[in-house]
Amino acid sequence: MKKPRSINELISRGGKRLSDLKSKAQARTRALEHVCAALPSPLARSVVSAGLEHGQLTIGVAGAAWAARLRYVTEALRTQVGTSMSVDIHKVRIKVVPPREVAAQRAVPPRA
Repeated sequence: MKKPRSINELISRGGKRLSDLKSKAQARTRALEHVCAALPSPLARSVVSAGLEHGQLTIGVAGAAWAARLRYVTEALRTQVGTSMSVDIHKVRIKVVPPREVAAQRAVPPRA
């Protein structure tokens, strides 16, 4: 029987697709860190995801009320995150992300 391999080992030895996936995940983590660092603590805690692609910063927040609050600081956030990441951000998109429990329930197909 073969010895089980760790996920890190599989990713590091995996093909181009796994390497690309790992790079994208690291880039999203980096963007999330920069976004959270640029926001006041209560607002930063509401941010659940962030990504930067083709000059567009997309931010996922935990609820509509937090999204509304975040829209008030969009321009300052665009400038500050762009400067800290050394990139030009042309657009900021804010999305409401459903809570994990709701998302998990949606992933389970309904019983017939």
